[in-house]
Amino acid sequence: MNFFRSLTQPRRKTAPTPTETRVTVPLNGQETDVVLRRHPRARRLKLQVDGKLGLPVLTLPPGVTEAEGLSFLNRNAGWTRKRMETLPEKVTFAPDVIFPFRGQDLKIDHRPDARGTVSIDGDRVIVSGGAEHLSRRVTDFCKKQAKATIKPLAGQLAAELGRKPNRITIRDQRTRWGSCAANGDLSFSWRLILAPPDILDYVVAHEVAHLVHMNHSTAFWKTVTQLYPQCDRARDWLGIHGTRLHRIG
Repeated sequence: MNFFRSLTQPRRKTAPTPTETRVTVPLNGQETDVVLRRHPRARRLKLQVDGKLGLPVLTLPPGVTEAEGLSFLNRNAGWTRKRMETLPEKVTFAPDVIFPFRGQDLKIDHRPDARGTVSIDGDRVIVSGGAEHLSRRVTDFCKKQAKATIKPLAGQLAAELGRKPNRITIRDQRTRWGSCAANGDLSFSWRLILAPPDILDYVVAHEVAHLVHMNHSTAFWKTVTQLYPQCDRARDWLGIHGTRLHRIG
């Protein structure tokens, strides 16, 4: 690109980004960490319990003060505490830990004196190297497998719709399973590789359908069903088991 020409081109407006702070507040008589999330495009107060963090996340729209947000949290303290108490147990990658991979339970077999990459042998994940690197190595392995599975599938499904994704990335998304940007970028959670293959297929189909319909209209769901006919069952599965996947790793 010509340098002087580039100076005259208008810059793209960057979308305002949310900011987060963590505060400790009394909740049901117990000191609790809460994530305050200020979102420039939020339209209302929103309270949820983040499965990955295991903490309440309170989203504040513009014009709402922290005091008003915490008052809202206190009014919903019972619901929040109940949600936190029913979170699945946190699963950290460590020797002998069992976790799901493509919907099948695998046990981590740590072999510190061995060499080589992470590999699967039957119902075991073989991990070599020092214990201090084990969690990162298993996570990197899952991300690599997710990318190797999702990228070609997204390309194939997009081609069926006469579209082509701009860029496909695998991320450590905290709540979403996937997203589609207006420019055609697709992003997916690496934890989809932990789910049964048909659940991963559904999420990829869902985001690819957004390449045609950037909404959740009737036409959008018709396109999703065209790519993945059993979308209702997959959505139900994620509603029941999704939080458990966010608690892994």
